[in-house]
Amino acid sequence: MKKFIDLLKKYIFNKEVILYIIMGVLTTLVNLVVYAICVKPLAAFISDKTIYIGVAKLIAWVVAVLFAFFTNKVWVFESKSWAPKVFWRELISFVGARALTGLLEVFGTPFLVSIGLDQTLFGVEGMWAVIIVSVFVIIFNYVFSKLVIFKNKKD
Repeated sequence: MKKFIDLLKKYIFNKEVILYIIMGVLTTLVNLVVYAICVKPLAAFISDKTIYIGVAKLIAWVVAVLFAFFTNKVWVFESKSWAPKVFWRELISFVGARALTGLLEVFGTPFLVSIGLDQTLFGVEGMWAVIIVSVFVIIFNYVFSKLVIFKNKKD
């Protein structure tokens, strides 16, 4: 049992994972707040609801990804280098990975719904599919960040 607890401490309940979760929650809040701030002013200029909601969501996503990049770089993975070559490699890799997992979200959820995971949870259709895809997105984002993007902590 002690070995199991030691493994949990090492791989799950460590500073990096806890900070990753905290920054993820903050990133989600940034996304929601920016969306809420953008949607009404855009509605005043764009008459098509689908378009102004999409634009607001895009702006919120960009701001949230930039927020996540800087918080992950500085506090979670402690990437110390701000040299332009390192910074741009990390930023481009981070945005690319988030775009890739974003595609997983956009296409994975409808796929799971189409194969039968369309059950209602909390009064929302397909919520099980959303939760399952979100778990994979979080895991993939962490793995990309840890093993590919911020792999050289002491550059």
